[in-house]
Amino acid sequence: MKKTSIAIILAAAFLAAVPCNARNPYRKARGTTRIVQYNIGAFAKELENSTPMIAAMMKEVQADAVCLNELDSCNGRHNTDQCAAFAAEMGGWGQKFSRAMAYKGGAYGVGIATPARIISSRTIALPKGNGSEPRACCVVETDSYVLAATHLDYTHIPSMVEQAKRITEGMKSEYSNSGKVVILAGDMNSTPDSKVLDELRKDWKVISATDPSFPADGARKCIDYILVLDNGARYKVKGSAVMTEFSTGDVKVASDLLPVCADIKILRQRR
Repeated sequence: MKKTSIAIILAAAFLAAVPCNARNPYRKARGTTRIVQYNIGAFAKELENSTPMIAAMMKEVQADAVCLNELDSCNGRHNTDQCAAFAAEMGGWGQKFSRAMAYKGGAYGVGIATPARIISSRTIALPKGNGSEPRACCVVETDSYVLAATHLDYTHIPSMVEQAKRITEGMKSEYSNSGKVVILAGDMNSTPDSKVLDELRKDWKVISATDPSFPADGARKCIDYILVLDNGARYKVKGSAVMTEFSTGDVKVASDLLPVCADIKILRQRR
């Protein structure tokens, strides 16, 4: 066999053995902030505790902020503050948990984890519809951007539209004149052609990929989004993806939804 043929065979074998992060299907653009939206299903959809796996996955893709849905906080199902535990697993990140409702002696809600300095935070309580669970929007402000995380209802469309309106009202009243890029990420339980997304698009621009994100094992529906408020702040979207490949974890068992990322380059604001 010729040396060139042997070399080709060895190279092919090497590439087949290289973990997917080495091939880097989600290369982060230089100078960008990577926001990840992830409904983690209380870190217990298929595994007893998927926190270490999901943290490893987020480190692998160089996440700069992770918006988390379906978090338990010191309740009868999980007697721990899951948002704080995830942030600690990420290496001591800052975090904010927003309680949506009381649950089994503790709380259940949404949260944000980021290594960026959190200079302020708040919770926006969302209206509760017919037969639906209470929902919330978690908001943190950093030195360079504002980030909100939410998880809308799925049982009553009019209530979901009202929840979207309340988020927009709260974010516009607080941050329209902040001069900062304002980002919203969440499991909206709504497809791109839904009334909920129609309502959000009045004031927000969808910047994330709209490939299917649910269910994780054979995704068929896009229900997770990352959006930016139309407040005049300057930014560029350098890339986005629904993430399906990791060398440090298995998205099919980590949760029942897939993580979605968007890379944003925050530009100098005009004065």
